[in-house]
Amino acid sequence: MKQTLSLHISHALPFVSAEAYKAIQKEVNHAYSELFNGTGKGSEFLGWLDLPKQYDKEEFKRILQASRQIRRQAKRLIVIGIGGSYLGAKAAIELLTPTFAKKRKLEVLFAGQNMSSSYLAELVEYVKDQDFAVNVISKSGTTTEPAIAFRIFKKLLEEKYGIEEAKNRIYVTTDKSKGALRSLALEQGYATFVVPDNIGGRYSVLTAVGLLPIAAAGIDIVDMMRGAKEAYKLYKQKDIRKNDAFLYAAMRNLLYRGNKAIEMFVSYEPKLTYFAEWWKQLFGESEGKDHQGLFVASANFSTDLHSLGQYIQDGRRIMFETVVQVQNSPVDIVIQKEAQDLDGLNYLEGKTLDYVNKKAFEGTLLAHSDGLVPNLVIELNEITAFSFGHLVYFFEIACGLSGYLLGVNPFDQEGVEAYKKNMFALLGKPGYETLKKELLAKLAQKNG
Repeated sequence: MKQTLSLHISHALPFVSAEAYKAIQKEVNHAYSELFNGTGKGSEFLGWLDLPKQYDKEEFKRILQASRQIRRQAKRLIVIGIGGSYLGAKAAIELLTPTFAKKRKLEVLFAGQNMSSSYLAELVEYVKDQDFAVNVISKSGTTTEPAIAFRIFKKLLEEKYGIEEAKNRIYVTTDKSKGALRSLALEQGYATFVVPDNIGGRYSVLTAVGLLPIAAAGIDIVDMMRGAKEAYKLYKQKDIRKNDAFLYAAMRNLLYRGNKAIEMFVSYEPKLTYFAEWWKQLFGESEGKDHQGLFVASANFSTDLHSLGQYIQDGRRIMFETVVQVQNSPVDIVIQKEAQDLDGLNYLEGKTLDYVNKKAFEGTLLAHSDGLVPNLVIELNEITAFSFGHLVYFFEIACGLSGYLLGVNPFDQEGVEAYKKNMFALLGKPGYETLKKELLAKLAQKNG
């Protein structure tokens, strides 16, 4: 059987000195020790490391049961969360369910990931006349964006079904013992699932945070965890020549040290678009600290070759690309011959669209490499729940090691709190009065 994932560095290796490539193994050994022995910064958040093997089997059964119940009682599931509380589930659902489906047993929709009044108002209008349920995901229950959305949809559920039936349609994923949302769930008798204390949001897709909405969407989470377990067993070697996840971490750090400031996640499959969003949070929030770290961005080719392609080819030489290339497409389209070859495409007669897509990849890879843009290529055998689980764990363990190679704590995100404090003060939240005065003075000064 073909391996699930393989990394190819031949289009990036010329941009790294042989001495640096050889020397980084010693750094990898040290980072490996920090990661697996729990001696590095943020070690209290390493619960994801052994998760594919040591996940809570009883809660996993409850997730499967709840997912079946949701599909029986609702046509639409509103998943309320922000950041790691929604991106993993969104990534899986976009990747593993049909883009265009005439009939869906359950449509999964998302709220609480922004504060757009028009988005939320349109979503309310869209679901109010359909049977729906809510999965609210928040460690504390007080994060502004999801807390506002939950207030709105909780009220809508209660108005539509009555208070008692509404309780049966609310599924809470939160802290196991504390917090406002935990207290409310216990008081109201909502079905509850756990956000583990030792797993940060961006690493939580393979916990109840991601698995409940993913399972509700009809995706095989048993197979997904099998894929993660395969990766868990595979990526334990210290030697970067035998461990693709650690080789990826090493190469991205070497390219960063070689003045590559931007890493672009690229795929030729639009269904990976939201996987790229999850990836951006994983690496951006883990490594953007102490005025360090790669700026992570994403593009979908060949679409973005007609917009960003010019800059990537001929702009500043400050980036490299990490390409996730899917080897086997589950469906394909054969190009037919036309009687009149007006578009000049008859030379493609009998070839498949996937074949054309792969030639676009190969041509772009060569062009960008010739244009001095390094490329790391991750070949994914196919798109399945199994391969999704594998790919998630690949990036998680690579990110943990990469953060330690960089010398930062890959498991905190103190910088995210800065905007929240300012927002709370400007909104007039109690306890922020002094800061509000300071901020208003700053705004007045800057606005002239």
